[in-house]
This record gives sequence, structure tokens and C-alpha cells, in this order.
Amino acid sequence: MQMCGIIGIVGTQEATVAPLIYDGLLVLQHRGQDAAGIVTCADGQFHARKANGLVRDVFYKRHIERLTGSMGIGHVRYPTAGTCSTAEAQPLYVNSPYGITLAHNGNLVNAEEQAHKLYQDDLRHVNTSSDSEVLLNVLAHELQKLGKRQVRIEGELYFNVQQLFQAVREVHYRISGGYSIVGMITGMGMFAFRDPHGIRPLIYGKRETEAGTEWCVASESVALDSLGFETVRDVEPGECLFFMMSGEIYEMQCHSDAKRSPCIFEYVYFARPDSVIDGMSVHQARLNLGERLAHKFERLKPNHGVDVVMPIPDSGRIAAMQFAETLGVPIREGFVKNRYVGRTFIMPGQAEREDSVRKKLNAIPSEFKGKTVLLVDDSIVRGNTSRKIVEMARAAGAEKVYFASSSPPLIHPNVYGIDMPSRSEYIAHGKTPDEIGQAIGADFLLYQDIDDLLAACSEGSIDIDGFDTSCFTGEYVTGDVTEEYLKLLEAKRNDAAKMERENGNNGEPVDVDSIELHNDD
Repeated sequence: MQMCGIIGIVGTQEATVAPLIYDGLLVLQHRGQDAAGIVTCADGQFHARKANGLVRDVFYKRHIERLTGSMGIGHVRYPTAGTCSTAEAQPLYVNSPYGITLAHNGNLVNAEEQAHKLYQDDLRHVNTSSDSEVLLNVLAHELQKLGKRQVRIEGELYFNVQQLFQAVREVHYRISGGYSIVGMITGMGMFAFRDPHGIRPLIYGKRETEAGTEWCVASESVALDSLGFETVRDVEPGECLFFMMSGEIYEMQCHSDAKRSPCIFEYVYFARPDSVIDGMSVHQARLNLGERLAHKFERLKPNHGVDVVMPIPDSGRIAAMQFAETLGVPIREGFVKNRYVGRTFIMPGQAEREDSVRKKLNAIPSEFKGKTVLLVDDSIVRGNTSRKIVEMARAAGAEKVYFASSSPPLIHPNVYGIDMPSRSEYIAHGKTPDEIGQAIGADFLLYQDIDDLLAACSEGSIDIDGFDTSCFTGEYVTGDVTEEYLKLLEAKRNDAAKMERENGNNGEPVDVDSIELHNDD
């Protein structure tokens, strides 16, 4: 189970894509800081490098030079309920049929059931606890069932793309959850597909060179922008694309009842603000959130007396800017952020998170002294960070501290690939907003309304059928998330379980100069 960033590139025959994939992973680093990997394809062989750590620490010049080939995929991840071992770092691969490698962003809710079916019925063994390996083996099995029928185009034999589309169609009906996929079939081409609800983002673009057309698929449009690719469009929910090494692209809708229901937390927190997801600018969504939150604040506290609005860096900044402008109050930077500390809600233990907050932020006393300060953050999860920030504001001299969250209370687990804690660890679990405000030490606490959240993230989007708002409402778009599953997930996600996995982590890198994938026929 992972919240991740994925990228895949098909260049021209003269191109070496590893440096481009490396640069793309750097841009997607915010989507995962636990592990990184790249697999390229040249002369019928996969070349791989993956290890735990940041992109800049996993890949050195010598690694990139060994990753030869004009086609490749890359992955950055942090684990949710899975382990942190390098064995689960991606991309993953199987050698039958054809030789397939795959990178996955998301989480499957029926992974254990499908792993059992793979073993009992499909005679495939899954080596890790990764649901990504389950999905890869389901795809490989469905392809293997269809046999290896190639098509002849102008005298040359090529991979039968229709077989891939048929296999992906079967994957959609076997697998439930959130998944965006990019993968390769050795010597043939690159594929990409998205779950029938479009929960996790996926977008593709192209660029024209003197040698021909090159293609790029990525989790966010910012990766395309940074590499000089022109965005074509989002991969549709349920759709599969296949990019041949010769530059042709094939498209097929592989689900009969696909609906666009993207995860709304991408807009609130996870995605970069310079990305566009399903036609909606993340930056604009956060501006809208700030404006609507300010109007609610004016209704509830018309005589608020706020002297200054301050963002909690960095994800609260855009909403805070619009909040201050709407309210007609100055916005000031009161906290300095140490950019070399990771995201605190991902960290496994409460003590580690609280220690990280102290290292991550430092207050500027002159901005607080004697003022009524309104702090704006994107969300409140466990409340540890919020409480420490309120304490820091008071210690810096604030007379009153108001706190505003640009999202509604988080009270349910996210099961589709974002690492949220167990329900009992949410500060909003079983508490009213007033009780939460008291718990974090604020003089007043303001939450966004769910209707305003939906409206803020809908302006300019393309054909949105709805959003996955499950972490706020408990309504899961796949319709098959049971209480039993949620309890099992909570047991894996609580702090004690995470610390146990951390202590047992195996972080040895996987560095394979060439993997010749043999077929089984």
C-alpha cells in the first residue's frame, strides 16, 4: 500500500531516458521519500536500480549511466501499511509472459483475497506483502491466459495490443481500490492505466524531436512541464494506453462503467500546487478553499479582531493568502521552515513526530507579540503538530491564537493510498470542533464545510462525477470497504505497528545492471 509518484518515458530509438526519469522523480519527490527506483529497457533486457532513500541518495552518476535504453519507468514511494524493505521498492517485475515491469500509485482493498486466488487458482506466488506485486501478477496471469499472439504490421511482428487491453479489462474486474499504473513489456512498449474511479491521478504528454515523437506519463502534470513535454490529457478512469517503442500510441476504455471520482485530498494537501489534476488547478483549488473559509469565518466571528493571518508552511500558504485577502487582513510569515525535515504525519511514532515539529518550524517573535493571530493549515490529523504550533505562537508573544483548517475534520481512514492513521488516532475522532480547539490550545478553531470543499475543488474540472471524500465522510467510492477491512487496516497503521516495521526494516539496495527476462514457453 503506497502513496507514490510514478513516471514513464518512451523516447526515440536514439534517446537514453534514465536522466529524464531521474529529473522527473525529483519533481515528484513530494509524493514519497521512503524509496526510489528506475527500470529501463534496452535490447530485450531490463536494467534496474532501486533502494530506500531520497532520489538524490539512491542514484549516482554511475547508476544512471548503467540504466541504458530509450524506454523506462520510475517510482518514488512511502509505505502506508506495507513494510519499508527494498524488496517492496518499485518498479517490480515478473518474467512471464514477455517480461513485465510495473510501478503503482495507490492501494488495493482486496489485495489479500487476490493474493490467495493467485496462489490457489492461478498458481502464482507473491513474495512480499506489497499489493503492487498482487496487481502485477494478476495482470501477468491475465496476459498469459491469452497466449502470445503477435500481429504483423508491414512485414514486422509486434505485440498484440488488444491482448493487453483485454488483460487490463480483467484486472479492473478482479481488483478493487485506487491504482494508477505505468509499466513496460520488454522490447515492446510502455503501458499506463488508471482505476475505473480515477481515484489516483495520471496524466500524459508528448514532445516532438528531430528523431520523432516522445511520450511521458506521470502522476502529476508538473513532471511533464519540467521535462519539456506538452500535456495531452489525463488518462481516463478505466482507460489503458500503450506506447510502442516506435512512437505510436493506442488507446482503449477497458471498463464499461467508469466514473471520474478523484481523491479530494490531492487538492487539499498532497499534490504540488503547480499541478493540474483532471482539469482542476491545484493552486486555484487552494485559493478557492481560502476564500470560502474566510467567508465562513466572517459569518461566525464578525467582530473577530484578527491582526494578522499566518500560514503554516508550506501547504497552508496558498489558502492563507486568499483567506487574508478576502478578510482584508495582512498576511505575514511568522514561521520559518527547515526544509530538510520530512512530512510529520507520515512519521511512525508520536514522539518522533513531535520532535520533528520542533526541528521543522521556528517562530519569529516580532510577528506575534501582542497580536491576535489566525493560523491557517491545510488539515488537522492527529493534532500533535497543531498543538505544538499554537504553543510556539503563544510563546512568541501572541495575545490570541485562532486556528483554521482549509479542510473538514478528518475522521475516517483513507484506504486508497494516502497514509492516514487509525481512527482512534485522529484528534477529531469523537470530538466536537470546540473540543478539538481546546485540545490544541486555540482560542477558536475553524473547519471548512464539506460543501465548500467540494465546490472549491470543482471549478474548471472536467466531467467530475464526484470526489472520493472518504476521509471526511466515510463514504468509499468503490462501495466494498467493510468494517472488518477497516479494523484490519487500523491494526496495520497504528503507531505501534509502524514502529515494529521500522525496527525490522531491510534497506539493502537492488542494483541490477541487466536482467534478461526469460519467457516460459
